[in-house]
Amino acid sequence: MAFQKKEVVEKFKTHATDTGSPEVQVALLTTRINYLANHFKKFPKDYASRVGFLKMIGQRRRLLDYLKRTDKESYTAILKKLDLRK
Repeated sequence: MAFQKKEVVEKFKTHATDTGSPEVQVALLTTRINYLANHFKKFPKDYASRVGFLKMIGQRRRLLDYLKRTDKESYTAILKKLDLRK
């Protein structure tokens, strides 16, 4: 998971030392959410992990709402890159 994190940060960073911008945070949350979604297909009764999963989804939603309010271009770009909306 750590090597994936570095790749995601490299792909979505906005400047050389960027690790905490909303774009990077949304991308990291999306990779973790996708991983856990596959986990729940194998282990549907893992309710303890599901609580954290739902919190991550809420956090990503709030970050996307923030981006939509502040930087519309960045919002549409991140949605397109991560393939979140149809």
